[in-house]
Amino acid sequence: MLTGYMRPYQDDLHCHHQLEQLQQYACEQYVTEEHGSAKKRIVLEQAIQTLQPEDTLVVSKLFALADSTRHLAELLDQITIQQAYLVSIEEKIDTRTVEGKAFYNNVHALLHFQSDIVSEHTKRGMYEAKEKGIKVGRPRKLDDNVKQAIQMYESQQYTLAQIREKTGISKSTLYRYLEN
Repeated sequence: MLTGYMRPYQDDLHCHHQLEQLQQYACEQYVTEEHGSAKKRIVLEQAIQTLQPEDTLVVSKLFALADSTRHLAELLDQITIQQAYLVSIEEKIDTRTVEGKAFYNNVHALLHFQSDIVSEHTKRGMYEAKEKGIKVGRPRKLDDNVKQAIQMYESQQYTLAQIREKTGISKSTLYRYLEN
């Protein structure tokens, strides 16, 4: 069975263009998301879950299906688990063919490539920041127990054991906050 999937997006808010393309492809059923939000793709999730082996999900273009390379890879994985296929009309992608199967592998390779790039940029940025003496990472947030432990320590009226018993803050944690 050929199932046409549509979702509204800025250039096709009422899905008219998508419907025309899917009708030319002779889809047997059509499902339409009621909104363009990337988060709540309930109709898409249901459509993928109801795919039977050898069924094909057809979209006018990949953007109607996914909002990122990661999202596309996840959807391709779900479709593959269902032993079904994907066709994207504008990009001329058909995972029933050898070229389409290569597309699946290419998407996953690109996803890994993107992850490696982000990781490398992050590591380089952290290294450069450390070289400049800039602290990296999220700044620690003082909670009430730490504040109380610091006050107790600075008052010089309590032992470290008493501070730990009262606040639950260890000696090493207390000293780390005192150094900052």
